[in-house]
Amino acid sequence: MAKKVTKKKPLTVNLRSHALNATKSKQKPNLVKTVINGEKVITTAREARTAKKNANK
Repeated sequence: MAKKVTKKKPLTVNLRSHALNATKSKQKPNLVKTVINGEKVITTAREARTAKKNANK
């Protein structure tokens, strides 16, 4: 089982029509399963890319 590392949560937004009707919607973070330091973790795609970049230094 992968361990969840990120603290990101879905954003709540309004979708607006031309008549300015507001419809609630959610924008979910882009979660991915990756292996960092031999451990399976769930992070966002941006955090996974940054961790991969820093591991090469």
